[in-house]
Amino acid sequence: MGVSEATVSRVLNGKAGVSDATREAVLTALDVLGYERPTQLRGERARLVGLVLPELQNPIFPAFAEVVGGALAQQGFTPVLCTRTVGGVSEADYVDLLLQQQVSGVVFAGGLYTQSGVVHEHYLRLIDRRLPTVMVNAAADHWEFPRVSCDDTIAVEQSLGHLRALGHERIGLIVGPPDHMPSIRKLDAFRAQGGERVEHTMHSLEGGHAAAVKLLRQQVTGIICGSDPLALGAIRAARREGLRVPADVSVIGYDDSALMNCVDPPLTTVRQPIEAMGRAVVELLVSQIDGAAVATGELLFEPELVVRSSTGRMGALAG
Repeated sequence: MGVSEATVSRVLNGKAGVSDATREAVLTALDVLGYERPTQLRGERARLVGLVLPELQNPIFPAFAEVVGGALAQQGFTPVLCTRTVGGVSEADYVDLLLQQQVSGVVFAGGLYTQSGVVHEHYLRLIDRRLPTVMVNAAADHWEFPRVSCDDTIAVEQSLGHLRALGHERIGLIVGPPDHMPSIRKLDAFRAQGGERVEHTMHSLEGGHAAAVKLLRQQVTGIICGSDPLALGAIRAARREGLRVPADVSVIGYDDSALMNCVDPPLTTVRQPIEAMGRAVVELLVSQIDGAAVATGELLFEPELVVRSSTGRMGALAG
């Protein structure tokens, strides 16, 4: 063929500096000699799927990764876990890396798409590449991706109904930042049901603690939280204020993540059906990979209120 080993190497590794005619001659020679072209040169995608998560500290995310990863493996795909870190690799960086690896698809859980009014360029790149993609708990109608979500409206209605049935009237809500779309949905549902006392905070135990202190000083007797870590922070705040849970204040979480039945007291929380959601995510993704047409709307899954010991009848703070 009359080309150097260095030229062949550049072709195989997709490097620049080789003419189109030479590149095609090298690839044709590979075909004639019976060698398999590297994936990126065959125009095919590797059987890898990117699973992009915001963090692993909240137990709901590793639980979700386990469900989706297992379902992908059953379909013959290998999940590639990508976890964002503060000051480290960003979601956009991960998208670039996954595209370089010729992945078959990407699943996002708790991605930057949850920010209202913000268009992130890396999602546009996925659309341009027509890469199969599914978003989880997106609450983002402006993105042309299939979406799988837990119904935030029903979650709040269940929580409010439970607390009111126990006699609570002064009920507060703790959710994430004001531009966080799932939090906006919970807030809208809360206000639609007559709720007034709301605190926004970061999704962390410390954020829940700080927000709960503000609500407790408004004499609330029940607190609904947008995540289990927020609820654990609220319980800690109540105790440091000299209050008992649930005798003085009741607290409800959201997710039913690992070990919430083992904390003190065991946490009443709204369970996301991550098994069913995870299976739906993989089904939508694999259908796209197989070339089937998939609707870009949102599949809403109904949550379940799991009543444990962090909620009880209205106590001494009523009035």
